[in-house]
Amino acid sequence: MNLRGRNKVSATFSMSSMTDIVFLLLIFFMLTSPVITPEALDLILPKAKGKTTSTQHVAVSITEDLKFYINEEEVNSNRIERELEAKLTGIEEPTIILRAAEGVPIEKAVQIMDIANRNKYKIVLAVKPN
Repeated sequence: MNLRGRNKVSATFSMSSMTDIVFLLLIFFMLTSPVITPEALDLILPKAKGKTTSTQHVAVSITEDLKFYINEEEVNSNRIERELEAKLTGIEEPTIILRAAEGVPIEKAVQIMDIANRNKYKIVLAVKPN
């Protein structure tokens, strides 16, 4: 009498199903990682090479000693917004070129950018070409 079973179970382990699961988990985490980190900023930074094609209406310059100039005319920091409004009234798509000297605190440049944002002016930051 033969009491052995007909179906033998193999004791070997197949790695192909395990690699499929790991691969699917990798894809899942790669796709969901941008959703998990909402604090990450997607910034497009300006390049120093190339030239801008926008037309210049007004140039605002900030020197190392924190003096403000609009088109080579010195302006008090409290009157910048009024002077810009006076120079850019009636111009379609007004553009400001911001020229900040190296070493100027970022708060001063942001002050000009804030004025441009409030009044719906385009602003372009001038950089030194390479």
